[in-house]
Amino acid sequence: MQRAIDRAMLGSRSGQPVVVRGPNGSGKSMLARAVHAWSPLASGPLETVNCTAIPEPLQSREIFGCAAGTYPALPGAFDGALTRAAGGTLILEAVEALAPAVRTSLTRALASNVFRTEGGEDRPLRARVVATADRAAVDGLGNGSLEVVLAPLAERKEDVLPLAAHFLALFAAEADTEAVGFAPEARAALLDEAWPGNVSELRERVRQAVRLAGSGAVSAEALMLSARADRVPSFREAKRAFESRYVESLLRLCDGNISQAARLAKKDRKDFYDVIRRTGVDPSLFRR
Repeated sequence: MQRAIDRAMLGSRSGQPVVVRGPNGSGKSMLARAVHAWSPLASGPLETVNCTAIPEPLQSREIFGCAAGTYPALPGAFDGALTRAAGGTLILEAVEALAPAVRTSLTRALASNVFRTEGGEDRPLRARVVATADRAAVDGLGNGSLEVVLAPLAERKEDVLPLAAHFLALFAAEADTEAVGFAPEARAALLDEAWPGNVSELRERVRQAVRLAGSGAVSAEALMLSARADRVPSFREAKRAFESRYVESLLRLCDGNISQAARLAKKDRKDFYDVIRRTGVDPSLFRR
């Protein structure tokens, strides 16, 4: 991760187009925004276009803009993302989703610093372009671009605990609770996990664990992880672990008041009390 950050910082200062490659959930969008934040253009606009969300016939219009009358269904003139991002940065997410002709026009514009609106005129390119792409994608932004590659989280285990600690501090502050850290079995479980969803999955695991665990050290149970990589909790075990942490968090929030906790859970008090008995949580431990 540090190598990727160093290379991204180099690219941010150089002014050249940057392509951030990596699998889904590896943090490409976050690093792309960091390139903008670290660059001399940080005070300028930041435009983001998700290329997968634009119908192919409208991709050129969205990026380059068009003159009035170019599209009968959209008769007005339109300033594309390159114009809107002038003086700042345009982030193209999933650039491999662009049609080949649009990618070719974009590459030509980056090489010449001039782009043409559809049915219109040539305009100077005054925006920095940063793109994200799947690691296996062949096409980027031409030979003049700098590439930053993010490996899957499973291939950089040394990043797992620092990232988890970062997310824990972030979400604990949001929840106004104390970030004590991770219990030993939780740290082992974090390192044992394969993380098919990469950094995004780790982030959400820690977010949910903070909600379930409240104050105190985060356990492997709160993370919904097993400390042993060869043992996956059953659905019943995972459900029971969730119920226990959920009940504890509600009782902690309500200072052990069962009626108030039941109202927050939108459950009848008797039904909520049955859940408490089933989980074995003692409400008196949370009363002040």
